Amino acid sequence: MSISRIAVRYATPLLELAEERKVTDAVKEDMASFSTLCESSHDFLLMLKSPIIQNLQKSEILKKIFDGKVNELTATFLDIVTKKNRAKFLPEIAKAFISLYNKKMGYQEAQVTTAVALDAELKAAFEKLVTEITGKKPLLTEKVNPELVGGYTLQLGDQQIDESVRGQLRDLQLKFQKETI
Repeated sequence: MSISRIAVRYATPLLELAEERKVTDAVKEDMASFSTLCESSHDFLLMLKSPIIQNLQKSEILKKIFDGKVNELTATFLDIVTKKNRAKFLPEIAKAFISLYNKKMGYQEAQVTTAVALDAELKAAFEKLVTEITGKKPLLTEKVNPELVGGYTLQLGDQQIDESVRGQLRDLQLKFQKETI
């Protein structure tokens, strides 16, 4: 079974239980914080994925880190998943939870990559574009890549819109290669 399917299998009931207990926003924030910790701390990620560290030790480490800082449901969930030998999947479960939450709340995650940082006017224009394309409220993240030279790329889930100078040059190159063959 793929990691993403496992992650969704764990994230879905967590979301349902959070809704039932009316703590969805708190659990979402906990999962976002957990995801950020996984991205920022390579050592933490290695600890979760280590087959050498016992599940009870991992559970104790997570309790020490998160005790009193996360919702009770989140703490219980982390403990259960860890004791069931699934701690290595926690980073993916957190991302799956956030994705399911955003989908349920009508948000569309989007990433715009440009050669320079966006000002407020351009950011608003991209948010409007995402809303027009998807019909959902945008959650826009920005990325700067000077190699684009100009233009932008917009990632909406598995769809990508490439309006960058680099992308247009690549398209021209492919067109000329086809014509010479």
